[in-house]
Amino acid sequence: MAKNKTAETEVNVHDFIDSYVENEQKKADSFRLIDLMSEWSGCKPKMWGPTIIGFGSYHYKYASGHEGDAPFIGFSPRKTEFSLYVFSPTEQSKRLLNDFGKFKMGKSCISIKKLSDINLATLEKLCKHAMVYLSEHHS
Repeated sequence: MAKNKTAETEVNVHDFIDSYVENEQKKADSFRLIDLMSEWSGCKPKMWGPTIIGFGSYHYKYASGHEGDAPFIGFSPRKTEFSLYVFSPTEQSKRLLNDFGKFKMGKSCISIKKLSDINLATLEKLCKHAMVYLSEHHS
């Protein structure tokens, strides 16, 4: 079985942002997201793989037999935009996106340019809903 590439690492989150994120606004938004997601999840930030900052973790196992661990919620400050890992496949999450702001939806993440483009209260609801959903559907 192939090893999951997105595993928790020992890299310091603040060091990662300071060395990886060049744009000062994106750096400030990254530190703000860390503060918010830490508060909402009750978990300390950890690096997952080379570029994802995650909060908490859960274990998943697919019918195919593939299994692994992943963060409950997280984000990555990609070069052109943020990837937010806060979405669960529910009608409630889909409805919340109506009030979210300016974003693009990917297969498993939400992409935004900057925090000022979105409604932070809605982001909080999406994060909390995702954590409940994952807790109910995974160990």
